[in-house]
Amino acid sequence: MGSRKQSARERQRAAFEAGLGQGSHSLDDAFASAAAQRERTAADHEAHLRHKACERKKRYASRTEAEAAIRDCRRHGSRDLHCYQCPYCGGWHLTHKG
Repeated sequence: MGSRKQSARERQRAAFEAGLGQGSHSLDDAFASAAAQRERTAADHEAHLRHKACERKKRYASRTEAEAAIRDCRRHGSRDLHCYQCPYCGGWHLTHKG
């Protein structure tokens, strides 16, 4: 258990912060660094989802165009295609998922 004396607590905190290596603001820097890493990870994850769900797929300007593409695919043997409006680009894409 830590000391109840203020001077002892200040020494313990100073020793802890010195152990972090960057002076009195090092604890704040450590939290800021962790927050920045979380933001980068979230941005990378979002970019991956966008690529997978939108950017690698053919985009149709309207539902009518997407449904016409589905009919063309049926004529060539593809079954169970559906279209959906993309939350990323606002266009329409095809999928096998119902």
